[in-house]
Amino acid sequence: MQGLLLFCLVALAEPGLSPKKTYKYKYVGDVNFGLGKPNLAESATRISCNIKIAGASQQTFILQVSDFAFEDFNGVKGRNRFTAVPKLTERIASQLVKPFMFDYVGGHVSNIRTSAKTSDTIVNLVRGILGLFHVTVKTTQRIYELEEVSIHGVCPSHYATEVNEETKDMAVIQVVDISNCREKAAIYKGMATAVLDDVGKQRGESIVSTVRCVYTVKPTADGGLITRAHGHEQQNFSPFNVKGGNFKMEAVNEMVLLSVNDTVGAVEPGPMESKGNLVFMFTDAEINLPIVMQNLEDPITKAAELIKHLAEANRYHIDSTTSEDTIKLYQLLRAMPYEGLDILWKQFAGNEEQRRWFLDMIVEINDARILKFLQARFQARDVTASEAWQTLLLAFNHLQTDANLVEMAKMFLDMPFCKSDVELWHTVVLSYGSLVYKHCAYATPCPAATVQPLLDMAVESLRIRNHDDMVLALKALGNAGHPSSLKTIMRFLPGVAATPVDLPPRVLSAAVQSMRLIAARDPLSVQDITMSLFLQKNNPTEIRMLAFMILFDTKPSMAVVSIVTVHLQEEKNLHVISFAYSYLKSVSRSSTPNNHFLSTACNVAVKILGPRYSRLSYHYSKAIHMDWFNDDFLIGTATEVFMLRSATNIFPTEILMKGEFYFIGRILQLMELGIRADGLKELFANGIPGFKGDLGFSDFQAVLNVLKNWEVLPNDKPVLSAYSRASGQEWFFADLKKETIQNIFFRQSASKGSFLWAAIENLQKGVSWHRTKPFLIVEVRYFQATILGLPLEISKYYETINGISVNATASINPPLTERLGQLFTSDISLETDGFIGYTKDFWLYYGINTELFQCGSEFKAKTPIAIPWKFSAKINIAKKKFELNFPPCKKEFNLLSLSSNVYAVSRNIEEPDLDKRTPMIPDSNDEVFQKGPTVETAQTDQILTQGNWTQKDKMCVESNIYGAGVCVEYDLRREFYHDEYPLYYFLGYTHVAVKVLPAQAINAVDKIHFEINAGPSSHPASAQELLESLSQVFLHTGNEVNAGHTRINWTAFYLTQQMGNSTFEAVFNVNAFAVSGAKKPEGYNAVFYYTTEEVKKTQLVVSHVKENSNWKICIDTSVKALVGAKANIKWGAECQSYEMSITSETAHLPGTLPTIKAKIHWSRMPEKVTQACSRLESYIPGMALLLNFYQKQEKNAGQEISASVIASSADSIDVRIQLPEYTIFRQAISFPMPPVIFQEFEHDNTTMDSFGRA
Repeated sequence: MQGLLLFCLVALAEPGLSPKKTYKYKYVGDVNFGLGKPNLAESATRISCNIKIAGASQQTFILQVSDFAFEDFNGVKGRNRFTAVPKLTERIASQLVKPFMFDYVGGHVSNIRTSAKTSDTIVNLVRGILGLFHVTVKTTQRIYELEEVSIHGVCPSHYATEVNEETKDMAVIQVVDISNCREKAAIYKGMATAVLDDVGKQRGESIVSTVRCVYTVKPTADGGLITRAHGHEQQNFSPFNVKGGNFKMEAVNEMVLLSVNDTVGAVEPGPMESKGNLVFMFTDAEINLPIVMQNLEDPITKAAELIKHLAEANRYHIDSTTSEDTIKLYQLLRAMPYEGLDILWKQFAGNEEQRRWFLDMIVEINDARILKFLQARFQARDVTASEAWQTLLLAFNHLQTDANLVEMAKMFLDMPFCKSDVELWHTVVLSYGSLVYKHCAYATPCPAATVQPLLDMAVESLRIRNHDDMVLALKALGNAGHPSSLKTIMRFLPGVAATPVDLPPRVLSAAVQSMRLIAARDPLSVQDITMSLFLQKNNPTEIRMLAFMILFDTKPSMAVVSIVTVHLQEEKNLHVISFAYSYLKSVSRSSTPNNHFLSTACNVAVKILGPRYSRLSYHYSKAIHMDWFNDDFLIGTATEVFMLRSATNIFPTEILMKGEFYFIGRILQLMELGIRADGLKELFANGIPGFKGDLGFSDFQAVLNVLKNWEVLPNDKPVLSAYSRASGQEWFFADLKKETIQNIFFRQSASKGSFLWAAIENLQKGVSWHRTKPFLIVEVRYFQATILGLPLEISKYYETINGISVNATASINPPLTERLGQLFTSDISLETDGFIGYTKDFWLYYGINTELFQCGSEFKAKTPIAIPWKFSAKINIAKKKFELNFPPCKKEFNLLSLSSNVYAVSRNIEEPDLDKRTPMIPDSNDEVFQKGPTVETAQTDQILTQGNWTQKDKMCVESNIYGAGVCVEYDLRREFYHDEYPLYYFLGYTHVAVKVLPAQAINAVDKIHFEINAGPSSHPASAQELLESLSQVFLHTGNEVNAGHTRINWTAFYLTQQMGNSTFEAVFNVNAFAVSGAKKPEGYNAVFYYTTEEVKKTQLVVSHVKENSNWKICIDTSVKALVGAKANIKWGAECQSYEMSITSETAHLPGTLPTIKAKIHWSRMPEKVTQACSRLESYIPGMALLLNFYQKQEKNAGQEISASVIASSADSIDVRIQLPEYTIFRQAISFPMPPVIFQEFEHDNTTMDSFGRA
């Protein structure tokens, strides 16, 4: 009987509404952003209203909102309070007065309708209200799980119910698992090229969310009546691992029943349209940028004004205060109709500066409008090829990736204008491939029709045997990374093509590398192809190594690695062996998550192959992988270098370098560079006569002698080929052919009328040139619904404005008459001034972002760099003489600076210029820093209180000779918590700056004179000849500096004493003087020379040039290849006051381990240097402990530090460092790459028993 009663009560508790009743509720919703710590600033939003629900039919109800209020909070809890925002309240309430209709059956909300004029943001707010009515109550279970629709999507829900025996009310607790939604109300943008790393996500998360709702359901005759509902959503976010500190979002909404009455009169809702179900609807994401808030009415006029302002403000320098305006301009351009682009183009096309800014900015429109605009320009041909490829490259890169835009982009593949310029055509084809790749990142399965134009290009190029077209098509297919292109790619590959085709190495290389991105999407198919290529020993060596490289991009299993290992044991080609073994060995040490399993397999392979192949030298092909990963930051990097050689060439035939960046479960490929040397391979096919291998001057001369035969190269083959990829996408490649080399490097005989001749003539008349380039480097955005019906956004923006301005005038004496070669014997004078620099801005936003208001946490960093210059130069190449004259420093300027802070921000559209920004860590110590600027000496203020750390410092180095100085200043304010590591490193105010400023000079400086003179001869000379040459150099500078014969005599004596009868080469004399009217110049003189004997000796003497000054610094070095090196450093009066020496040596005696030893010894040191070294030494024990070194207290040699590195095994080293009072040491340190000096060069042939294939 009790069970039956309970069943009836539960049945009555199933939520429902009576169509004959009117229900009134009070609703309040809060969302708060901060760190969750006391005394730190937060931002919050509160909305409140009354709700009236009345029945329209048995299952349809009408919702009306009244008494709506919007409040915001920005400040510190306990000091600040919520404040009303009346204008925004009125704006939102004006839309909420319109009724909403929804269906309600069994506690489930569906089919929300309202006026067509009601904005989606307002509808989402109503979804947040209706979400408190959406609950599933099962009549037979108290604890149950199910998948259901909610505002967060289609997600798992976990329920627990309990009946109050006294009131018979039922408490229903619902927990929504929004981390495992089948269809989640969330959007990623800007992450298409960042590959997901599932193993990396197991190391930690950057976002953790919980959603809980508690309902009180009162049983009634009409079903369960929800009398109270309370929702609570909490999210922890960090740009690193959330375990190490995080930003916090807390959203709470609550609904309380006020009254239930019989319905009196019917509500006429008027015309309505369906707005969908309860799932949050994202709208206007591209327009609603999170870091700005502005009125978007009349966007065309406002955009035009901003373009004019930005162009003028950044014409001759970068105005760092305008960089935020570029974000505003992006938003205005995205908000305007297509016609606005046409209006702006007509307005700016005739103004070069404004035209460039317009074309650089419209690339961020990222929808069909930019494609339509480029189509019109290309058809009208009113943009240059250079403007076209730059604009199209960025426009395609930032374009949205829906199917319609991909289809629309195909038209550029057929435009005659796109094919009119090689660089433009390359950009169009490669960029289309990139667009396909990004589209396929979100569309699964990706339709083959998207990549079909590229497949057709590849097939056609193969039919007509056009190698250039083959390379272009294959590179574009590589960018697309579409699995359906594998069949076409196989037609280009030796040994796997059904119909073999004889193709040059650069085509084969492009074909193999075109599978690099498919390796992640269809790893098994790529493994089959690349394994076949690698195992076929008659394939070219280079292709086998590239196939091996792509094979391991698929992250092969232990079984596949084992097969490779077995075949390597039988391999004869030492280039293939060396390449494969070096890669296996370096990956075996990998610590990045994506190589977690692969590194284990490689480690096993290395143990099998090591005894036989561990001593292969660097004469053979190599593959090197180095990486690191930090679990606290969830950040890591990796670098790979591939050096492919052939049997008959000293120089590599192909070099590839690439990097990867790991962050929060994703892998982003950084800049990648590659160089092929097909032509040089042929040029050096017969070796290099006279090449010794020590990379000395004679080797350099031997290489030049071979390069002189460049004319024998074929005209149709590139001498060099180079490419560049960013984010895994190839955006540039070029072939350097014989004709190009002839035009660029061997046109000394160019006569009047040539391009270079005209450029030099213009330079003599005077040229003025400047360029400014804004560029949105990163726009990464993540959107997620909240229980309030407000969109949560996590965004990263990285914007830069680059600029350069040059003014220059040259004179040539005697003037050019016939040939450019006359420049090498003329006196060339140049006067120039200008500027180069950039301003980079980075934003990280975490908060609510709608077109009406924003509320959240914002990290903002700005880094301006500005390098101005003004100087005159005199150059005579024949005399090896170079002079520079700089004006004195007259005013202070910043070279570079970095400023950053974290803010609690609140903005609203009714008052866009009155945004609230409170530093998240309030500055409570301002009074401490009200000090004047420091001067020559360094001053430091440091304050350390509970949870607070502040440091301000300014260090300056000034020269009273040159009248200039450099200062480094910084101001750091932090609030730290041990449970917030490492996030608190970045929370707080940061300012770092490097400044150049005038200083008090001994004499008024007219100019700073800098001179380099190689002397009358650079041929090898004896000691006596050197002294004569040196004397001539000093007599030459005697016109400006009368240092006397005493300095010459001392220098001559010192050089003879140190170098004896050695043969010297290449004497250089460098002067750096401050010139002050008729007074004798003062500054420094440096003399450098070296010997060319087996033990190479160098000598550098720097002297202070001043009357009655004998200060000098003397540096002597001697180096013997593969044996050791020594340096003696003396300075002070005649180089006698202070002295120290540095020595290093290698040893590998029979029966001992390879060892490198180094030692620093000093006898006399300045007191300031001693103090600085003592402070530095005090950090060594702590650093040693952090690096897992052991410490042993023992007396060692005084005034000496020695270190030894021992190769204790094939992949580890022992390190021992001895200081005067103690020794630190560590054994078996994993070494990232085989130390070259430890390797033995055992093999002279390319194969085990004979030369292999090239």
